[in-house]
Amino acid sequence: MARKSSPTISQEELYPLTDDVVREDLDDARLLDLDVEQESPFLRAQKRVSVRRASLPRKTATLLIWAAVAAALIFLCSIAVASLYHYGERSWRFRVESSDDVEIIGLENVTRAQVMEVMGGDIGRNIFFVPLAQRKVQLEQIPWVKSASVMRFVPNRLKVEIHERTPVAFARVGSRILLVDAAGMLMELPGKKKYSFPVMLGMNPGEPLSTRTARMKIYNDMVSQLDSSGAHYSQELSEVDLSDPEDVKVLANNSGGEVLVHLGSSNYLDRYKVYVTHVQTWRQQFDKLESVDLRYDRQIIVNPDLQGTVQRAPLTASAAKKAMAAGVKPAALYSRETVAAKPAVTVPNNKASQASAKKNPAKPVHHKATARKTRPKTKTKAIAGSTTGAQKTANPSAPSTNSSAAQATKKPSPAIIRGQEPQ
Repeated sequence: MARKSSPTISQEELYPLTDDVVREDLDDARLLDLDVEQESPFLRAQKRVSVRRASLPRKTATLLIWAAVAAALIFLCSIAVASLYHYGERSWRFRVESSDDVEIIGLENVTRAQVMEVMGGDIGRNIFFVPLAQRKVQLEQIPWVKSASVMRFVPNRLKVEIHERTPVAFARVGSRILLVDAAGMLMELPGKKKYSFPVMLGMNPGEPLSTRTARMKIYNDMVSQLDSSGAHYSQELSEVDLSDPEDVKVLANNSGGEVLVHLGSSNYLDRYKVYVTHVQTWRQQFDKLESVDLRYDRQIIVNPDLQGTVQRAPLTASAAKKAMAAGVKPAALYSRETVAAKPAVTVPNNKASQASAKKNPAKPVHHKATARKTRPKTKTKAIAGSTTGAQKTANPSAPSTNSSAAQATKKPSPAIIRGQEPQ
């Protein structure tokens, strides 16, 4: 017999909910609704889709393609260059056929024959095999060439550009007269141009270039000083002796004759101005004015170079003729060289004693030898007045002779002029 089912009783009937519990459920439901409303609808639709990736990235593949294209281009260019090189190496079009294919510019004193002596070995050679750097060095070994450049032009032309040296003086070297530039490089006389330079003395054939360069610095300094005032005193010089750097001697050439002037080692312009100012007075005082020493303070020594001469190697007839054609002054062609006596006398700058000496020329004035520079002391007498050079002797009271033989054997003593101070 079936059991009669009894009606079920829910938990709410057994345990009725209180008001507090009902309120909490309502609050939770409201909160849930608020959270759902604040949630973005887009976040719900974003879902990751699985994509099947390739084995090589697209960027890397692009780079590989470009690299392959570049390699192919390089390969093709290499083949083209090799073909052109082979063609240029063997083609007759790039061969220097004759000297007409060699263009030379800038020649004035250098001859074309001198340049072609260097470039002549390239006749018949392929233009691409001409050693340009080597030819440049060979061209610059020509004395007149200061710098050179060699260029090639397709198909078969060479261009040579020459920059020549600028001479500043003549130089007597042994039995020849050459030209010399500011750096001391010696050059042959061109034979087709005249210059107005003095002749430099003191250069030896076997000396190194550095020695000549040092002498040229002294020469350039002296010439720049003499020409700085605008008077161009260097045009009056026939010779410049640089054998002693501490005593630069110049041979001044003017209407009255040549005079050897000692200028020392500095203040060349001031000392030469003293010579220019007083040269006419000295010519009136002395029968023969041969040399003037302006190196010392408060004194001027007239005719100090009278103790002897030394013979230089004479110029050959052809060398002298060529030198005169180049503009060398006749006074510089002589083979006689004066040796300086270098008297060491210091005379005080006393105008009163100078005036007294002029009034009494027969009475020489004695002074102690106190040289400014270290030189051997010698006893010298200061002579002033208008007595001739042949009549000046160490003993003024000795009888004089009028015979020509006696006058020819006697040499005048150096005259000390007081009261004039070279600057």
